[in-house]
Amino acid sequence: MLDYPLLEAVAAVDREGSFEGAARALHLTPSAVSQRVKLLEERVGTPLVVRGRPCAATPAGRHLCRHVEQVGLLERDLHGLLPAAGADAGPSRPAVLRVAINADSLATWFPGAMARFAAGEDTLLDVALDDEAHTAEWLHTGQVLAAVAARAKPSPGCRSVPLGGLRYLATASPAFVARHFAGGVDAASLARAPTLQLSRKDELQRRWLRKVCRKDVEPPTHGLPTTQAFLEASLAGVAWCLNPEALARPHLAAGRLVELVRGTALDVPLHWHHARLAPAAVERLTRAVVAEARRQLRPR
Repeated sequence: MLDYPLLEAVAAVDREGSFEGAARALHLTPSAVSQRVKLLEERVGTPLVVRGRPCAATPAGRHLCRHVEQVGLLERDLHGLLPAAGADAGPSRPAVLRVAINADSLATWFPGAMARFAAGEDTLLDVALDDEAHTAEWLHTGQVLAAVAARAKPSPGCRSVPLGGLRYLATASPAFVARHFAGGVDAASLARAPTLQLSRKDELQRRWLRKVCRKDVEPPTHGLPTTQAFLEASLAGVAWCLNPEALARPHLAAGRLVELVRGTALDVPLHWHHARLAPAAVERLTRAVVAEARRQLRPR
C-alpha cells in the first residue's frame, strides 16, 4: 500500500521546484519534506526527485506524481457523491488536473476554455507546453490526463475529439517587407529573409514554405520561445513568421503587419485527447474545451 503523505511530498517538490516551496505548500518544514521523500525513495528502491535548481521528479517520480493527482481528483468525485465521506477529513488542497497544450492555443482560445471550466470548479489546472505534434506523447506516457494535439488518432485507452482548425497567417512588418521582399515574395527571397521558430520541434514555418514554394526552403531562423515574442518580433521588423490569425488581425487592420502572400493561410487541425477511464473533472474540462473550440476555431 502506498503512503499518500509521502507521495504528496514528492508531488509538491516536483510542482513547486524546491523542498522549501513544497514545505510552504504542505505547511511542513523543509526537513520534514526531505525525510518523506527519502523514505519513499527507500521504500520503492529508486530515486524519485532530482535535487537541483529547480528540483524535478525523475521518470519514476513523475508516474507517482500523476498517480497522486489522479487520486485527488477521484476523491473529489467521491466527496461530491458522498459528502459525509470527507466530512471529518478537514480542509484539503484543491485537486490538480495536468494537461498539455501547444503555445499558440494557450495564447489564443484555450484561456476561454479554462474560464468556462473554472466557473464551476475548484480543481486547478497545471498546463504543460509543447508543440502540438508532441503533446499527445505526454498523455501516452502518463504525464498528463488530457492534451490538445495535432494528430487525430488516439493512443490506446484514450479518446480523441476534433476541435477545429487554428488558422495562421504569414506576416511581417511593412518595413521588413520593403527591405527583404522589394522584388516580390518567392523561393529565393524567402530563403534569404529571417524567420522565427519556437523550438526545434516547430515545423510551422517550413510547412508554409513548402505550401507556397512547392519545395523545401531553409531560411535563416531566430529562436524565440513564446507566441507573444513571435508577434512582438514581427511587429518590430525582426523577421517574418506565422502568427495566429486571432492575434495578427488587429495589427493587419491597422497596417502594422502585412500578409506576405494573400490567400495562403495555414490551418492546423487540433484534437482533444484524454484518457477514457478518467476522473469526472476531465469530462467537465472536455465539455468546456469543446464548447470554446467551437466558438473560436475554424470548423473542419
